[in-house]
Amino acid sequence: MAADVIPVLDIAPLRAGEPGALERLGRELHRAFTEVGFYFVRGHGVPETLVDDVFDATRRFHALPMDAKLAMQFDNHNTGYLPMRGATTRMNALGTPQKPNFNEAVFFKRELAPDHPDVLAGRRFRGVNRWPAGLPGFRETALAYMAAMEALGRSLVPIYAVALGLPADWFDDKFREPMFTLRMTHYPQQAPTSPEDEWGLAPHADTSFMTILAQNKVPGLSLRLPDGTWVDAPAPEGSFLVNGGMMLRRWTNERFLATPHRVTNRSGQERYAIPFFMDCSYDAVMAPIPTCVDAAHPAKYPPFTYLDFMSEYSGANYSKPEQAAAGMALQGA
Repeated sequence: MAADVIPVLDIAPLRAGEPGALERLGRELHRAFTEVGFYFVRGHGVPETLVDDVFDATRRFHALPMDAKLAMQFDNHNTGYLPMRGATTRMNALGTPQKPNFNEAVFFKRELAPDHPDVLAGRRFRGVNRWPAGLPGFRETALAYMAAMEALGRSLVPIYAVALGLPADWFDDKFREPMFTLRMTHYPQQAPTSPEDEWGLAPHADTSFMTILAQNKVPGLSLRLPDGTWVDAPAPEGSFLVNGGMMLRRWTNERFLATPHRVTNRSGQERYAIPFFMDCSYDAVMAPIPTCVDAAHPAKYPPFTYLDFMSEYSGANYSKPEQAAAGMALQGA
């Protein structure tokens, strides 16, 4: 069912400079984000071998001894290792606190040198990545994948502008140096008898402007359509699954969806995932997009920055439960 519902955007014609391709893709993306909240992208040019290498690197990392992983413990920049059941999705699509998520993950952001001005200034979310010892090629593979995903994400941004009735370059100054995060996740097998409210990742909407997810050969991801129906996400070969998060929803004054999704792993296999979350530049100010505001649709949110937004989210999900009522409403909640 989901395979018929989720639109497929083929960007090969756009990459080839075909006349009319951008306008056509803009219409398709507008439908995707007003009706579903997800789309597949194909014709992207990202080598399948690179995707395979990152899945392999993820497996290698999570096979490390626990003390090696804990040496990279999750920090205030939202990078490093988050142990099994290390986070609870309090801002979730069910509106009530959930059990801690049954997964472990390691997070990396843009590679910054120790003498980078933002690092020296201690700006939150602009820290130095820590890399595991004893995994030859791991850092190089992760950096290559992040570079490929950033390039893909930036190539998609003009389609969002056209979909919103804006000039194709409208977002350019807001994505001069996008913030991004690579999450390398391990979902252990869940027992068939595990509680129904135990999730690999509880129902939630992402925080991001854009999430790019490489296709997974092990099932487990499902998404909730606007009518409330949960459907399993298909995995067409050679494509990426892309969705918008709460940043996109807020920036578009709730015109675009941030569709809830969840993960369970009752496949009988270990499951790994490598979502890439891309956002605007650190200092970009996001006021409701002009084409999304009119007399019938007044602005619902004040202007905000990446730091404002992510501090709010991180406090709710990784810190104090009482911060969960921070006003970041989820579509369909």
